[in-house]
Amino acid sequence: MTETALYPSFARAGLSFERGEGVWLTTTDGETYLDMMAGIAVNALGHGHPHLVGAVKAQVEKLWHVSNLYTVPEQETLARRLVETTFADRVFFTNSGAEALECAIKTARRHHFVAGRPERFRIITFEGAFHGRTLATLAAGGQAKYLEGFGPKVEGFDQVPFGDEAALRAAIGPDTAAILIEPIQGEGGVRPVPRAFLTLLRELCDENGLLLIFDEVQCGLGRTGHLYAYQGYGVEPDILASAKGIGGGFPLGACLATEDAAAGMTPGSHGTTYGGNLLAMAAGNAVLDVVLAPGFLESVRDRGLRLKQKLAAVVDLHPTIFSEVRGEGLLLGLKCVVPANDVVAAGRARRVLTIGAGDNVVRIIPALIVSDEEIEEAVARIEAAAHDLETAARSGDKGAAA
Repeated sequence: MTETALYPSFARAGLSFERGEGVWLTTTDGETYLDMMAGIAVNALGHGHPHLVGAVKAQVEKLWHVSNLYTVPEQETLARRLVETTFADRVFFTNSGAEALECAIKTARRHHFVAGRPERFRIITFEGAFHGRTLATLAAGGQAKYLEGFGPKVEGFDQVPFGDEAALRAAIGPDTAAILIEPIQGEGGVRPVPRAFLTLLRELCDENGLLLIFDEVQCGLGRTGHLYAYQGYGVEPDILASAKGIGGGFPLGACLATEDAAAGMTPGSHGTTYGGNLLAMAAGNAVLDVVLAPGFLESVRDRGLRLKQKLAAVVDLHPTIFSEVRGEGLLLGLKCVVPANDVVAAGRARRVLTIGAGDNVVRIIPALIVSDEEIEEAVARIEAAAHDLETAARSGDKGAAA
């Protein structure tokens, strides 16, 4: 009999947590860890936030699920709030980021189909992107390590190098439907897209009759200090995929679109059983209650800047471990000189939780409610981890020399 009944598809750390409060987690053995990864940017309000817990508990006692065959007033409420605070006119609720991207892709293709342009189904994406784990979103991301072993890649995606204007222009053809991009690549290494390039994408879409899709699954819902990252750039998409932080830890995603972009999504064109579930709506509305409160997003921007400055000082002090800090708000990354996984492990030994990303980067993505004192403590632990790695390297060199 195997050690676990689970698929062996995760390389799990040997930690099990049983409770949490704010940005702190406690293991089953009673050890406490400072959580600077927030469940991979999911726990926007940290662990056990009283408003979020109260909203979900109240809904649990009333009704859990009725399906989308009926009107769900709580969906109408959350959708209206998202529409009123973004570019969008329409919202479709999903269970995850990958499903939100699937909806975005289908919305873009269907838009052209109902307009009499069925040949326009291809979508341009960018190297380093990560859009999800379904077959279509894997194809959109285009990363060979994720595609390997799953048969022919889903057709309809043309990938170009990150930030390459010439390649982008050359990729646009008569069968192009849309351009899909993360305003800040998360899994790809916390790489912000320059404002000028996003502006160029908007112009190219307008000139060529294309739809602009933003994947804000990781960088959205307050993480950059704006409700959605595009609002800090001043460049509006036609379609946006949201998830992770929007449910504060409860599975929830959303596809936002303009009236024109969503015009083809008529009854029967798309569906979901659990999407927009009553518990998810309770969570989503509770998260917005907090994130949209006066001053909250400004405080995220302030704390993000403070954290970035302190991490930059760590980079300066430990150039053999780190080379730069990058990102916006509370979506930050440390570009590493040593393997990023070594930094994550060293941090875990110091009881601070971080997570790796592409381009040999360690992501620092705490809950949006992290305090100044907790930022100080996290940076101190990350610096201690860097010192530990330097000490181990010197010890190793001496051993080799002996």
